[in-house]
Amino acid sequence: MSRTPLSTSLDGYEIWFVTGSQNLYGEETLRQVAEQSQAVAEGLSGLPVNVVWQPVLKDADSIRRLALDVNARDNVIGVIAWMHTFSPAKMWISGLDALRKPLLHLHTQANVELPWSEIDFDFMNLNQAAHGDREFGYIQSRLGIARKTVVGHVSNPAVLQQVEDWQRASAGWAASRSLKLARFGDNMRYVAVTEGDKTEAELRFGVQVNTWGVNELADAVAQAESADIDALVAEYAELYDVQPELLPGGERHQSLRDGAAIELGLRSFLEEGGFGAFTTSFEDLGSLKQLPGLAVQRLMAEGYGFGAEGDWKTAILVRIANVMGSGLPGGASLMEDYTYDLVPGAERILGAHMLEVAPSLSSQKAKLEIHPLGIGGKEDPVRLVFTADPGPALVVAMSDMRDRFRLVANVVENVESPDLPKLPVGRAVWQPEPNFATSTACWLAAGAAHHTVMTTAVGIDVFRDFAEIAKTELVVIDNETTVRGFQQELRWNAAYYRLAQGI
Repeated sequence: MSRTPLSTSLDGYEIWFVTGSQNLYGEETLRQVAEQSQAVAEGLSGLPVNVVWQPVLKDADSIRRLALDVNARDNVIGVIAWMHTFSPAKMWISGLDALRKPLLHLHTQANVELPWSEIDFDFMNLNQAAHGDREFGYIQSRLGIARKTVVGHVSNPAVLQQVEDWQRASAGWAASRSLKLARFGDNMRYVAVTEGDKTEAELRFGVQVNTWGVNELADAVAQAESADIDALVAEYAELYDVQPELLPGGERHQSLRDGAAIELGLRSFLEEGGFGAFTTSFEDLGSLKQLPGLAVQRLMAEGYGFGAEGDWKTAILVRIANVMGSGLPGGASLMEDYTYDLVPGAERILGAHMLEVAPSLSSQKAKLEIHPLGIGGKEDPVRLVFTADPGPALVVAMSDMRDRFRLVANVVENVESPDLPKLPVGRAVWQPEPNFATSTACWLAAGAAHHTVMTTAVGIDVFRDFAEIAKTELVVIDNETTVRGFQQELRWNAAYYRLAQGI
């Protein structure tokens, strides 16, 4: 059984490091500029995305040509710019206007400490990034360029973390711009929040969202070879604690084989179509024997995006979060706030879904079980059962607000779960920041969706960078949030984002 998993790796990406100067200073100074800028770029070499130094830029034409070159290379996902000396900002106008990739302005310098007793005017001419970067900052603001600004020396771990966060956000953006999403059937009938403008989503995020009949998926499932099913069942037995009745010779073994066939068919459909995300709906299962549970869980854990009940917006978020968290502990999954523990002062949220929560949220060996599902009208589905690990997490929802998409993020802490012997699904239990009442009131005020992506791999700073790159509204609920302040922010945002689109 050959398998080509969807990649979430950042290894093939590049970030170009560009340095601004001018011809005024002479060849010797420019030689030093090149040497020192290479050293700064080298200081970024341990980050997840490879930073590639580019020759020093000294005139408007070379800057514009570099921007066009960046745009044309799919593997180049962003630009880090530093004005080592003074680079007159009018030289950057056409290049910045042409650039279509994320930009990070690194406000740094070659030295950590100044050699006070040795400073002469040659040193001042060479080391004037404090001067040059202010000029560069002006032209970026004058042109309305979306960017991230990081201040400090590259030897500072805090600086490197900020650059890494931006790299990960840039990788998420690159994944979004090339994402194809397959909807198997429509969204759940009468549900509002899973609706949305798919054309605007392609314009804003680059993702292609289209629909296929669920029986096209069922046809792919029917083509699964017996030998491949055998191999996948053996893999399940190795990876999970499989319920005895599902094992070969068990009375429910055929159900596990049916679940394996669904995974094989779904995987082949997605791979052949080049899809990185998908949705299903329990209201539209066609000739499938089960609601896909196990298959969806495993595919999400491998990096696919998924949304239940046709929720393509959440599927986008799951895919983006999986890419942004590449190589980090934890994972990303569809999640849903299901029910509350309202003990005063110790409120908790129990999150789950019918079946589809990714096991990448847990480091424990999952159980593979079969249980009835009183919805969907199909045979009992197989699924992985586990609880998300305790620790920091983030839940993010996307809502269509008519004139824009809104991202709402809540910083949360997954906590130890009480015993749940009668709840055979993947689940998480968390406490939201700043507290339950404030978090929930703000979530409702924002019109945030009941479906989210939960990520335990990346934090809020990565999503802040992503929203800035995507020019998309993001409102954050964290320890600094108050209901009144949050409501005011929503009002200001409503005015800003409408005005920002122009007349």
